[in-house]
Amino acid sequence: MLEIIYQDEHLIAINKPHGLLVHRSSIASDAKEFALQMLRDQIGRKVSPVHRLDRKTGGLLLFAFEKDVETAMQMQFQEGLVAKKYLAILRGHAPDHQDIDYPLAKENGTIQEAFTSFITLKRAELDVAFGKHPTSRYSLVEASPTTGRMHQLRKHFAHIFYPIIGDRKHGCNKQNKFFLEQWDMTTMLLHASELSFSHPVTQLPVQLKAPLHDEFNRMMKLMGWL
Repeated sequence: MLEIIYQDEHLIAINKPHGLLVHRSSIASDAKEFALQMLRDQIGRKVSPVHRLDRKTGGLLLFAFEKDVETAMQMQFQEGLVAKKYLAILRGHAPDHQDIDYPLAKENGTIQEAFTSFITLKRAELDVAFGKHPTSRYSLVEASPTTGRMHQLRKHFAHIFYPIIGDRKHGCNKQNKFFLEQWDMTTMLLHASELSFSHPVTQLPVQLKAPLHDEFNRMMKLMGWL
């Protein structure tokens, strides 16, 4: 059963679990469950996603019931009119705040502008040796991307050498193995926590927030942040 965060006659938002695909994809033929079909079955209505989340990212995922609302919301996302916030746990002690202005290449090689701002909310230093270091350092950050490129946050945090824990493609494989061996943790610790936008029909402001999932909370407790 998917957790529904918001629903009216035009829009519905869920708190997508980590590891769940938004819809069927040829690049993930192993998947048997998809958020789109699960939500349709759960509420008994056709829905269409208006934006994307990576399979391994948890958090807010917004759907529309009607085609015109879907188009209107997609335009808001494309034009940067939707304010997005993500929570992530990174390797190392990140700066208090930073703007990452680093273009990213699409699969066809086209270069696109990409911009992310983040603030560091908390830091931890665990008394667990890692490699040559006697302790292990981590940061909880709140990231606000103003563009929506594929894997943008994952690539941006890797670019500044503070990769997201659990990101196998762009992150630190030694840290990912460390979390698996130490704490039996394989989740990518990236969560879409907030969406703010103008309702495409009523024009009223909408602000949505999604709570963290269990495995993210377990790591928060491990770090001493909960």
